[in-house]
Amino acid sequence: MITVGASEFKAKCLGLIADVETKRETVVVTKYGREVAKLVPMELAEDVDPLEAFRFPGKIEILGDIVSPCYSDEELEQFERRLMESVD
Repeated sequence: MITVGASEFKAKCLGLIADVETKRETVVVTKYGREVAKLVPMELAEDVDPLEAFRFPGKIEILGDIVSPCYSDEELEQFERRLMESVD
């Protein structure tokens, strides 16, 4: 359990929410040393696969090489030259 003051919670709210979600930790918010709020992780449904949102059966078709670079060495050199010129 993490205990933070209200001003610290306000400053770090999004990070604390991420901790609650990923680390499954509870955050208690205090004001003048008195507990005023509690942020707890949601209960996960046992029958729901948390990775289901990342599965797309039959909806993705890989065409060609997905590992090799999409630019030739010459095209990459031209891009890098133009990029360096724009920085100067």
